[in-house]
Amino acid sequence: MNANKRIIVPLDVPDLENAIALLDQFPQVTFWKVGLELFTSTGPTILEILKSRQKRIFLDLKFHDIPNTVAGACRSASRYGVDLLTIHATCGRDALKAAAAAVQIGADQAGVKPPKLIAITLLTSISSRQLAFDLKVPLELPEYALEMALLAQETGLDGAVCSPQEVGQLRQTCGSDFVLVCPGVRPTWADQMDQKRSLTPSQAIQAGADYLVIGRPITAADDPELAWQRISEELSAVA
Repeated sequence: MNANKRIIVPLDVPDLENAIALLDQFPQVTFWKVGLELFTSTGPTILEILKSRQKRIFLDLKFHDIPNTVAGACRSASRYGVDLLTIHATCGRDALKAAAAAVQIGADQAGVKPPKLIAITLLTSISSRQLAFDLKVPLELPEYALEMALLAQETGLDGAVCSPQEVGQLRQTCGSDFVLVCPGVRPTWADQMDQKRSLTPSQAIQAGADYLVIGRPITAADDPELAWQRISEELSAVA
């Protein structure tokens, strides 16, 4: 298995200078995630730099608003020619439908391939207890994540973001064509940090994940190059 095709490394840095430094440090990485902090800081400039380096882009802005607003945001974002784009499933059915249609319209207007629109089921930093007691959701966490993924699938989205612990059930229920992206993946030798529902890279792939978002275990490691190599070797061993 080619790790480059399955690992997405987050550009979780505050500005363009640090982002370019990270790109230069890891020329072997082909798929990068741009989140709220960096995109708010740089705007589309960072996307242009990534495209100029022939990198794939996961634009992880997690849109969450009324249908008209998320449709406009998705229409605009799809013009950048990114590969993946996120929206919260909790926007609701109407917003998800509007977003799915808008992505196609925006990409067609720009003459680019539309991104895969994927739904956030539940942030991986949220535990079962927090879901029940803080968010007042009566469903068990795996059931809730599955319901959000099914809502996304029913409304025309291409996939979902879920923790590795839910990916097996989602893969079985949603089928092989539904794109599943797993953040919160942690090798056994890495600090779990703020991730509450984690698996190792090989476990997540074996459970059915298409892509793994792995950031700090690589970028914050004492030896980042060695960390990348160890994860790549772990995935290469997966049949």
